[in-house]
Amino acid sequence: MRMSEIKRKTAETDISLKVDLDGSGKSEIDTGCGFMDHMLTLFARHGRFDLAVTCKGDVKVDYHHSVEDLGIVLGSAFAESLGDMRGIERYADIILPMDETLMLCAVDISGRDYLGFDVSIPAAKVGDFDTELVKEFFLGFVRKAAVTLHFKELAGENTHHIIEAMFKAFGRTMAKAVKINEEYEGEIPSTKGVL
Repeated sequence: MRMSEIKRKTAETDISLKVDLDGSGKSEIDTGCGFMDHMLTLFARHGRFDLAVTCKGDVKVDYHHSVEDLGIVLGSAFAESLGDMRGIERYADIILPMDETLMLCAVDISGRDYLGFDVSIPAAKVGDFDTELVKEFFLGFVRKAAVTLHFKELAGENTHHIIEAMFKAFGRTMAKAVKINEEYEGEIPSTKGVL
């Protein structure tokens, strides 16, 4: 079973997260931020990951600490769930349309953390959510998951659509990358023999 449960408590956030990489897309999300609830629900559904998240954060300040720490905890859970990464596809990509938006997402589960973020987000806010926090979420994720993750916006005008396309593409790309390939189920997908 490729599952993980992570609890992380700091002076700024208290997060509990449970993920099953071989789930069916069920989610129970309560982050204290409606927009992040929506994005993580999309990620779980499109990745077919079962995901349960609760976050109590210092939202009276803003959502920064909550969003960044959610990325950290999700990345930690993926790293733990994947173990030595034996048999996974490792690489995956997608070009995902969302109305006027066209988003490319590519990942290498490489053991090396890097975020390529070639995305122009036109509005500073969606509702009460600061859109600059999208990058903070993905930085937290890649640092703890130790993956190379790229986003490239090929087209887009509406801020909500751009961010939604990112999270849908992220879910679908991660689902393909963590999938077990039966042809080399027992092998590490690297010439080094370790990731």
